[in-house]
Amino acid sequence: MTIRFALLGAGRIGKVHAKAVSANPAAKLAAVADAVKASADAIASQYGCEVRSIDQILKAKDVDAVVICTPTDTHADLIEKFSAAKKAIFCEKPIDLSVKRVQDCLKVVAKNKTILMVGFNRRFDPHFMAVRAAIDAGEIGDVEMVTIVSRDPGAPPIEYVKRSGGIFRDMTIHDFDMARFLLGEEIATVSAQASVLVDKAIGKAGDYDSVSVMLSTRSGKHATISNSRRATYGYDQRIEAHGSKGSVAAENQRPVSIEVATARGYTRPPLHDFFMTRYTEAYANEIAAFIDAIGGKAKASPSGADGLAALALAEAAVRSVKEGRAVKVSEVLA
Repeated sequence: MTIRFALLGAGRIGKVHAKAVSANPAAKLAAVADAVKASADAIASQYGCEVRSIDQILKAKDVDAVVICTPTDTHADLIEKFSAAKKAIFCEKPIDLSVKRVQDCLKVVAKNKTILMVGFNRRFDPHFMAVRAAIDAGEIGDVEMVTIVSRDPGAPPIEYVKRSGGIFRDMTIHDFDMARFLLGEEIATVSAQASVLVDKAIGKAGDYDSVSVMLSTRSGKHATISNSRRATYGYDQRIEAHGSKGSVAAENQRPVSIEVATARGYTRPPLHDFFMTRYTEAYANEIAAFIDAIGGKAKASPSGADGLAALALAEAAVRSVKEGRAVKVSEVLA
């Protein structure tokens, strides 16, 4: 069975998913929609699909699933529309910037009994998957502490920052999901610190570019997250899980894994410099998992509930910075 896809949004992340869908033998990219005709035309030309409007895709009988890569403020509405049309839905994070809006959206999905998967691609990175596999195999015993470092080579454009919902909902949200993924226990309390150390324009836009977060579970496990919009040495992506019997970590990745030794010492190539190259395999694995969910081979994961949980942590972090205190996640979900 070949799953017929439509891509909603032909921007940067849309191009990544178009490539992943087209490369999967169990999938076919049937259509693409974008407000910018030239962007849609480029993907249609490259992958041999049709350019259609969103309304046409909604009614199409040759589309089984959609990948939503449009601006965040359109996600929840599109999910509800395509859920009513009984299409399987893959949506880039976040579902919305409002916890209440996400809760309402998920009720519609549940009522229509449609498949919804949320795009937390890092769960599908081979190195991070290997960390989770080591945990599941009991190699480090019970997980007690998780450390996550995520630093971008450079800040996004200010216009993007203004629409993103802020660093916690845009960038740290991936780390919130990874913390839940590795701890295997729900977060109860969030304590965050945030500053503007990279670009004053980001502060003027109402956001931060440097944050540290401490997450705690009811049993006392905790995770630490370090984020920065500046890493002069490349795309810095590291995780470590510490347990009762040991620890497991995933190091930074490079385009090639070599080490050169000379009289001046040891050197290695630079890190990846962009998320799309660092997580190429993750995006492919993610789409493959979505196809398996459509085929009934597995549950859709990360689910809409996972998307809500990560957004709730982001909202708690925003409140923590604003109010200067630790915030219980139950306050956000009340």
